[in-house]
Amino acid sequence: MSASLLSSPIIREVHRPAKSHPRSNMATCVDNLRPKSAMNHLSMNSTRSKIEDSIYRYVGLSRPELQELVFSPPAPPAGDTDEDVDDTWAKIREEASEDAEMEPVLRKFYEDAILSHGSLEAALAGHLAKKLGSESGGVGSVVLVEVFMEVFETAPEVGRAVRADLKAARDRDPACSSMARCLLYYKGFQACQAHRIANRLWAKGRAALALFIQSRVVEVFVVDTHPAARIEAGVLLDHATRLVIEETAVVGNNVLILHNVTLGGQGRTPGTGIRRSAMECSSEQGRRY
Repeated sequence: MSASLLSSPIIREVHRPAKSHPRSNMATCVDNLRPKSAMNHLSMNSTRSKIEDSIYRYVGLSRPELQELVFSPPAPPAGDTDEDVDDTWAKIREEASEDAEMEPVLRKFYEDAILSHGSLEAALAGHLAKKLGSESGGVGSVVLVEVFMEVFETAPEVGRAVRADLKAARDRDPACSSMARCLLYYKGFQACQAHRIANRLWAKGRAALALFIQSRVVEVFVVDTHPAARIEAGVLLDHATRLVIEETAVVGNNVLILHNVTLGGQGRTPGTGIRRSAMECSSEQGRRY
């Protein structure tokens, strides 16, 4: 309790002991306010009434408003960007810097692929576009970067799934030593993220472009996933060579899929013919296929 409050007339009144009530602390005063018999009310002297009035006024002044009782997490400091609060991206940049310092031959590669970008989405879009772009086909990397970034900007859930996939590789793949290396070198991860983009394009009615991306993924990564297939977050495609996921298949959260696997769909309506083995998995322990 601050000195200014203690010096106020209200607080002085509460702490001034009355002759008939030698105890003067707040708990005693509040206890004295409990309902008494009619005889006790008739016998209250003016001093006690004055104390009660002071306490009621004090409680009224100190009672918090409803909004003060609602917890709100502290806002980030002014000037913070998404990069500042994105722990996954910050860790990837740290890992990339360590690799570039350890292997100077790769410094420019790491600069171009990761360190020169302001977000994980931008780095991933650029890296995928270089691998999947087809200059001879008229759809080069510059065009694909714009397409990929449009998906990331309009569907933020894709970025969240990307981060979940990176963490799944780091935590569950013994061969994955860092998320930066997963981003740059693991074709299963790259094929999965290209599928996420194609899936959003398919859902928006841009089937031709979605199928173009699918065909490029088949050519580059030897992974064939139909754009309509649904792949949830935290998925680890380990090696992934000759992996086929058909149109109506659904891959649940935290699934681990190896190579030479076919998830076949059933029926013609996407999402209704679900292969049993791909329907669900534990949220804590990835299921292996």
